[in-house]
Amino acid sequence: MDKNKILELNKDKRQKCIVYTRVMGYHRPVESFNVGKTGEHKQRRQFVEC
Repeated sequence: MDKNKILELNKDKRQKCIVYTRVMGYHRPVESFNVGKTGEHKQRRQFVEC
């Protein structure tokens, strides 16, 4: 089955996910960022501890 078709069938079961990130010592939702900050957030690399 196509990915888009599966998403359409389960549309009523989905809910919005709010992603938070730490900015200047406190946590803020990513959706409230301006265009420049949103682009910077997409370019970040995730930290993985060995």
